Amino acid sequence: MAIPFERVGPRPVDERAYEVMVPMRDGAALATDVYLPTGHGPFPAVLVREPYDKNGRYTFMSAIGPRFNERGYAFVVQDVRGKFRSGGRVPTVPYIYEIEDGYDTIDWIASSPWSNGVVGAWGDSYYGWTQWAAVAAGHPALAAIVPRVATADAPVDRFLAPWDRAAPKLYFAELFTTCWLDEYLYVFDLDWSRRPLTEVFEDAFAAAGRRSESVDDLVAGAARTARYDVFRGRKHPFDTLKIPVLNEGGWFDVVAPQQMRDYAALSSDRRTAGLQWISMDSSDHDSYRLEDTPITAATDHETSDAGLDRWLDGYLRHGLEFFDVHLRGRPDTAPRVRWHLAHVGWQQGDAWPPPGVEEHRLFMTHGARAGVDADGGGLSPVPDAGLTSAVWTHDPETLVPSTVIDPFAFLRELPDEREVQGRGDVMTFTSQPFDAPLDLAGPVRLTVTVRTDAPSIPVFAKLSDVSPEGTSRMLVRGDVLIASPDGRPVEMSLGHLGYRVQAGHRLRLHVAASDFPLFAWHPGTNENPWHASRSVPRQVCLDCSDASVLIVTALRTRV
Repeated sequence: MAIPFERVGPRPVDERAYEVMVPMRDGAALATDVYLPTGHGPFPAVLVREPYDKNGRYTFMSAIGPRFNERGYAFVVQDVRGKFRSGGRVPTVPYIYEIEDGYDTIDWIASSPWSNGVVGAWGDSYYGWTQWAAVAAGHPALAAIVPRVATADAPVDRFLAPWDRAAPKLYFAELFTTCWLDEYLYVFDLDWSRRPLTEVFEDAFAAAGRRSESVDDLVAGAARTARYDVFRGRKHPFDTLKIPVLNEGGWFDVVAPQQMRDYAALSSDRRTAGLQWISMDSSDHDSYRLEDTPITAATDHETSDAGLDRWLDGYLRHGLEFFDVHLRGRPDTAPRVRWHLAHVGWQQGDAWPPPGVEEHRLFMTHGARAGVDADGGGLSPVPDAGLTSAVWTHDPETLVPSTVIDPFAFLRELPDEREVQGRGDVMTFTSQPFDAPLDLAGPVRLTVTVRTDAPSIPVFAKLSDVSPEGTSRMLVRGDVLIASPDGRPVEMSLGHLGYRVQAGHRLRLHVAASDFPLFAWHPGTNENPWHASRSVPRQVCLDCSDASVLIVTALRTRV
């Protein structure tokens, strides 16, 4: 079936840069822009390797390069293999070339006449992951990295979890469809009503006249995804890390739980703990900030030049300070941990979670009311005296709609979760208003006890801040696919938070068995959701007892 689409090609090279085709060991040449500071040099260099067009608006490199130049850095940005102007086999799979290509690019930088041989790496998401690939490559010129909104195990997280162990994230499948068909980017108008789900992507492939091998691999599951375990057969970058790392991210980022997992692992290992710094903002994957909401046409950094100029100062500040210390040898005055407490401001310290936190256990109560309206049941520090349950029907033909269209730019949309929280298949539990501010600062965990006659069931949970006016804004979320849901407690992580719940506000827990189309539907059977066409409604029972509990971490109340 033909569907509308747009093909996006490379933008012109910025006049302040010059482009070089950098040779790789296999003869491929990768398009690389070099921005040089004024003066004679040589200079320390900062490298970005990305797949989204080094000259496109989405990456902002033409605005970022001069900012690094002003600070005295050569700035080098490269289209990865096969993307936009770069040579090599046109890729339909991400990740698998980046270790060797990263090494060869750093080697070229270090030997260039304008380079003093000291190289840092910086950037978001995929170009955060290419930094971890460069660490695995082990080039001695790499001196510091700043991976933003990224995780070292991105290929494993996105490809190696089969459909019968985790609910497939359709937004990643859509990303691979738009980015990994050929050298260009694509924008598709996808029809999510198609069944089986594979037909949604087949429509895109038919329209573009080509297909994405990475999407085929996602659909195929473990049998086709071993190649994405890119560190297999060599040491993981965490095991070889010898350079300082600034982990930058945001509480509202879809990758934040995995990034915080990385930070926890690195900061608890005596070999790497001394190399870790972290900066977590109240922002999302595309670096929209909660403080700037609602985002308007005049303030949107993706569309407004004035908005971009204002936004860049905060976006680059901590990374530039970090490079000044670790690439140029300036005195280190920055704290190990910087974190933004939403509605208050930036905080700092030596550890995360910060000292002086305590856990608050909140139990789901009055389960019979959970699907009645948006408020639903209760969320209380005291469990129900007797066992109660929240019961609903998971109907695959009337799935709970996703409230956000683009989860990577969540704060640009910042939907009111009441859009779905009044549904009978969304169980909600709402606390009483807080008499005083509650400062959330640390991990959020949820234990659920679920029973159903389905062979498995996904559970999607959201924690929201409910204003006195009733507006419900999501803070963190999590998901788990429960196999054989027979009433045994299952724990899930909802990520970390730095957030002030203001006096008069309430917390609301939202539990459902679908969130479509961000996540694949569950047909109610044991059939692969990518290929399923038929469905079976299933009754789901959430036990509201002391075995089902939300645990939030908060700063101790000052007396």
